[in-house]
Amino acid sequence: MTKDARGWRCKFAVVAPSTNTIVQPDMDDLRVDGVTNHFGRIHVPNMRVSNDKEFVELVEAIGATLYDAVDRCTTSEPDYLIMGMSALMFWDGRKASEERMKQLSEHCGLNVSAGSFACEAALNLHGAKKIAVISPYFPISDKNVTLFFQDCGFEVRQFRGLKCPSPVAIAQVQKETLRAHVAEMDGDDIDAFVQVGTNLSMCELCLELETEYGKPFVAINSATYWHALRAMNIKDQFDGHGVLFSKH
Repeated sequence: MTKDARGWRCKFAVVAPSTNTIVQPDMDDLRVDGVTNHFGRIHVPNMRVSNDKEFVELVEAIGATLYDAVDRCTTSEPDYLIMGMSALMFWDGRKASEERMKQLSEHCGLNVSAGSFACEAALNLHGAKKIAVISPYFPISDKNVTLFFQDCGFEVRQFRGLKCPSPVAIAQVQKETLRAHVAEMDGDDIDAFVQVGTNLSMCELCLELETEYGKPFVAINSATYWHALRAMNIKDQFDGHGVLFSKH
């Protein structure tokens, strides 16, 4: 089989909402030689979100055109699919999310990495049991994220949902705000922090916080890309992006 000139080791299809401005640069930062990322956009209006009902409408809007975005990506004959959005893959807990992943994989004929399962794998590597979660979402989603992690055997001791007022607004949350939330949530009863929501920029900040707090901070975009690389048996280890990439 003739290899792609740039993606001679792997071509990743990555699907993300059209409102998401963080996941693409985050994952491009993690790209290694011979691996290429090919983004497909799920059409999502920059909807006003002020309550649980409107957040569910946003999730439904993402789900309605997800397969269309995946289908566009697969015309490039990718080797693997990365979900660059996370809410759908936490919804209704682990079993339902696993079934959703299976259906998506069967639809496109590719294996899939999603942030929910990638965060689970990363937390297990760290041996974490009692976790704190930071999310850009509304309470209805926070309940689903909590359920997923509980299904995976984790105890969610702290949860901070930021209630961002629109999809685009998620990417506008600054480091100082996130640092303040982490400081309020931390305690001796927390083994690790995990950040969900792929449009929330925390990859670099999590590296800083790991050093400062002396405990694991799992950023969803880093974990998802690491999970996909390892699933494709690409085992490059490198510094500058956390222990997932340097040691696992």
